[in-house]
Amino acid sequence: MIGDGNGNKMRVKNLNMYYGDFKALEDISLNFPSQHITALIGPSGCGKSTLVRCLNRMNDLIEGSHMEGEITLDDENINKSSYDVISLRRRVGMVFQRPNPFPKSIYENVAYGPRLGGIKDKEKLDFIVEDSLKKSALWDEVKKILKESGQKLSGGQQQRLCIARVMAVKPEVILFDEPCSAIDPISTQKIEDLMAELKKNFTMVIVTHNMQQAARVSDYTAFMLVQEQGEPGRIIEFGDTNTMFTNPSDKRTENYITGRFG
Repeated sequence: MIGDGNGNKMRVKNLNMYYGDFKALEDISLNFPSQHITALIGPSGCGKSTLVRCLNRMNDLIEGSHMEGEITLDDENINKSSYDVISLRRRVGMVFQRPNPFPKSIYENVAYGPRLGGIKDKEKLDFIVEDSLKKSALWDEVKKILKESGQKLSGGQQQRLCIARVMAVKPEVILFDEPCSAIDPISTQKIEDLMAELKKNFTMVIVTHNMQQAARVSDYTAFMLVQEQGEPGRIIEFGDTNTMFTNPSDKRTENYITGRFG
């Protein structure tokens, strides 16, 4: 298996993913090491976002989709029909491409998940909100305006608010689906710095089209590709990021990273 070894938080084994009759992913086997950042790179349409959404079963929300194979979190198969998907999405949080704060105050955006989980005590909620906003490097910017709408913040601040919202439910894994594609370079730098800090305590997976970003933030990289139009996405190569970007073993990986296609 690609990336096999000890210390893997999540494992994907022989995964096939379908949207109705269309096979989107074929025979994906990949491990995600604990407290590291793994980047998924590849051209548009190769299945990166589909794969990352398999990891917390977001694809279940699409009618007609189904998976074959195993995805394990701490060695338990999350692809079983009996697995508690709500619990899974607390453990495996997700930050989307475009910031999507709720139409609520900054405070209520962060408190929403804990409230849903049954926490009602204001002192506990206050602590969780402050702690989550500090961990997402946003507290100093918003501590005096917590009652204002989260949607009034800048794009970069909104994205960090969404990260705080994920952090508030104490996930173990955080998935990022192109988290910086809709924000400016300064905000991108803040998000990247934040990811470097968060990996001390979290396992992270990032989908990105930005090769420089993948090289900067990730420890491991998986290159995905669709061989021919209409075929499923596959993993072409996986390795530690430095090796992948300086000495890839597959010519197709080299061609993509150097901009010859994609």
